[in-house]
Amino acid sequence: MPKIISLFSALLCTFIWGTTFIAQDTGMDNIGPFTFNAVRFFVGFLAVVPLAIIFERNKIQNSLKKNKKSFFYLAVLIGLSLFLGSALQQVALLYTDVANAAFFTIFYVPMVPFIIFFLFRSPIHWSVWPSVFLCVMGGYLLTNFYNATVRLGDTLVILGAFFWSTHIIFTGMIIKKYNLPLTIGAIQTLIVASFSLILSLIFEDFILLNILKEKFQILYAGILSGGIAFVLQIYAQKNISPAPSAIIFSLEGVFATIAAWILLNQVLDINNIIGCLFILFGVLFSQLIPIFKKT
Repeated sequence: MPKIISLFSALLCTFIWGTTFIAQDTGMDNIGPFTFNAVRFFVGFLAVVPLAIIFERNKIQNSLKKNKKSFFYLAVLIGLSLFLGSALQQVALLYTDVANAAFFTIFYVPMVPFIIFFLFRSPIHWSVWPSVFLCVMGGYLLTNFYNATVRLGDTLVILGAFFWSTHIIFTGMIIKKYNLPLTIGAIQTLIVASFSLILSLIFEDFILLNILKEKFQILYAGILSGGIAFVLQIYAQKNISPAPSAIIFSLEGVFATIAAWILLNQVLDINNIIGCLFILFGVLFSQLIPIFKKT
């Protein structure tokens, strides 16, 4: 039962991320990427912190008795990874298109098992590798990348994908030791908001009137994606290891495509549909093969 709830949480957070891509892109018409992220993640922090106080206040002290230093060390690593991943992705959208950004972001899917296997020397179930291949190929077809032109911004997206992968890995580490998803979510959103605000004040014009013009995109990306979705991710990774989690999260591209089809009247061609199926098969393969092996 806990594994099923974690799978549902992973799917729900991935759905929210996929539908947030549109808000991220259109939310920079009047403000810069750092300003957008600063306000977005502060809104996310405000959405999560009351829940953390209500549901986890009594658990925090007991959970941190063992090793408080380790908790804050991992929490800072998660926050910094999320800040760098989201900042690079948001800035990259100024220099590349959504299709390129969506495709290169999916590179975190192969990066996660590679980092775990080669740097942490942890075993990876063999089903992960063909699943990764299916997801990357699916992303290639889904984003129509074969018709795209590689741009300078794509380098930023790939670098951001590395930090998305470290975020997934460190999240898996911290939630296994400390069952405080809401507290962890609140801390990481505050870290992202703080660093984004500093860069916003240095490099951009932080103008309240312009921020209010993007209020709907910020509220959606902040409350649902920056707040709720990242907490769902943390909870999901309590019972799903990082490599399979990354494969599930690749469904973000599928949900983004469906959202664009419904909301923006984007046309789906046969390659897009095949790409969605590739990713879906990759996710199912990574989740079902280990189960069949046990039975």
